[in-house]
Amino acid sequence: QLVESGGGSVQAGGSLRLSCAASAYTNCVGWFRQAPGKEREGVAAVTSGRRATYYADSVKGRFTISQDNTKNTVALQMNSLKVEDAGMYYCAAGSVTGPLFCTPRNPNGMDYWGQGTQVTVS
Repeated sequence: QLVESGGGSVQAGGSLRLSCAASAYTNCVGWFRQAPGKEREGVAAVTSGRRATYYADSVKGRFTISQDNTKNTVALQMNSLKVEDAGMYYCAAGSVTGPLFCTPRNPNGMDYWGQGTQVTVS
């Protein structure tokens, strides 16, 4: 089970921190987002253990994904938010590993999905 929190409304240029609490340890955790009328987009992913991180080009340098293995939580720190960052953000987890599979470009590698948390940027 994955539970997201931390969404909300912020002005452009502001910051938000999303959190994903998992009921169990998984190899790979990622964040995905979907804006109304648009396709789902991968944002970031982290491989547990090695803590290797991967980002979509659109968020590199602005977003940071981090993992606390002791608490089975993954955070997404979002800075310098843009209007185009708005949408529903979903946490997802799966057993895949490695840069080819644990990546925001591979939503099919995720086995579990949270309910989502809304991010609004104006």
